[in-house]
Amino acid sequence: MKTVNYLKAVMLAGVIAACVFALGGCQGGTGASASAAAATVNGTEIPEAQVTQTIESVRSQSGLEDADAWGQFLADNQFTPESVREQVIDSLVDQELVKSGAADLGITIDSSEVDTYVESMKANFDSDEAWQDALKQAGFTEEEYRESIENSLLQQQVSAHFEEEATPSDEDVVESANTYISYYDGAKRSSHILFAAEDEATAQDVLNRIKSGELDFAEAAKEYSTDSSAENGGDVGWDRTNTFVTEYQDALDQLEEGQVSDLVTSQYGIHIIKCTEVFTAPEKVESLSDIPEEFAETMKSMAASIAASSKYQEWVDGLKESADIQKNDMPSDASYAVDMSKYEAASSEAAAEGEAASGEGEAASGEAASGEGEAASGEAASAESAAADTASDASASAEAASDESAASGEAAE
Repeated sequence: MKTVNYLKAVMLAGVIAACVFALGGCQGGTGASASAAAATVNGTEIPEAQVTQTIESVRSQSGLEDADAWGQFLADNQFTPESVREQVIDSLVDQELVKSGAADLGITIDSSEVDTYVESMKANFDSDEAWQDALKQAGFTEEEYRESIENSLLQQQVSAHFEEEATPSDEDVVESANTYISYYDGAKRSSHILFAAEDEATAQDVLNRIKSGELDFAEAAKEYSTDSSAENGGDVGWDRTNTFVTEYQDALDQLEEGQVSDLVTSQYGIHIIKCTEVFTAPEKVESLSDIPEEFAETMKSMAASIAASSKYQEWVDGLKESADIQKNDMPSDASYAVDMSKYEAASSEAAAEGEAASGEGEAASGEAASGEGEAASGEAASAESAAADTASDASASAEAASDESAASGEAAE
């Protein structure tokens, strides 16, 4: 249950972040608090209406428009309306700090970049009226949409700035490799020869010649394959760093190193697949030479991404420490406010029932195990008793036979 709740919490945080950047400077809203400030960042106001719109967008995307569904979701995941609002404000504060801090990094977004993006989107609509209708349905004015695009482009360039600065060492990459290498254990590298769907006869003939040893697989790929991998002997790399169609992957899963499949049909045509290598993960990666180059490149990208994220967060944290951030209390008329008492009670009862059921299950398992143990002990004791009786009987029979034998001997004498 804790794992599920944690994943839901992560999901909510992700949706909040997405909505914050998507909604940008949208400040729609109604009610007494619509024009109030939820917070200020170095004197710049974050409107309460923007916070409300973000939360309502989260509710809409998560199917939680109903007050009871919303309240129960919050209770089940140990949230409150106040804590969700706090997360939204924190995301909006970060966004504002990034906007102001980007200039210090020499990063700005020219209006022409925004124009180009907006015009490319408008080109998807038949008329300006249709475009305006689409914006309205999404909850934007064109000015607000432009601002959201500017925020998004700025975020991308700031992220790229830290990615350029992030150059992980080989030691960092090896550390990353040791963290994730188990995922690649059993990975399979393969090559294939692709034929058009109507060329089954040719495909079968080539397959027969390959399996008889008459034709080399790589040479056959160069000669017959219609795929771009033909020039590389059909090599398409590792399955853990590529995504193959289901039919291809299922067939590859059945192959050992060096084996060739029968004909495999997919949406792309007819494949002959060869498993060229199977990777066995080492207990510990000592250097990048211990793993295939493709895996090493993936690890480098991961390590660079981790380093960039770390540098970016350090930068944002530094901006926060030096910023003047003031947060105001949640307004009493917030549209997302609910009385949590009944939902928290229901959630506590459900949790208690779940724990009780779990306890009963464990007790039942214990009793069953105990019963099985007692039964086994009883059966063993019974068996031992029967064995003892049998041994006693056998001993008595042996003694009787011995006596009879002696008697016979005596009679013979």
